[in-house]
Amino acid sequence: MKALHKIAFWLLVIGGLNWGLVALGTWMGSNWNVVNLLLGSWAWLENLVYLIVGISAIVVIFKGDCKCTSPSQSM
Repeated sequence: MKALHKIAFWLLVIGGLNWGLVALGTWMGSNWNVVNLLLGSWAWLENLVYLIVGISAIVVIFKGDCKCTSPSQSM
């Protein structure tokens, strides 16, 4: 389960960065959605990637007790 949580955490980080690029691209007047740029011709695969990132968020929310996401862990 620890490996699943780490994968979910990193997918969530990558998804968050993609959303940040979407916002910046919108403000700059272009498309910086990396998932769309890579998989835009396959809409079903693009939607699958978004679904996997969403499921990753749920996994991190409900299984948030590892060291990589623990708020009590000092850096």
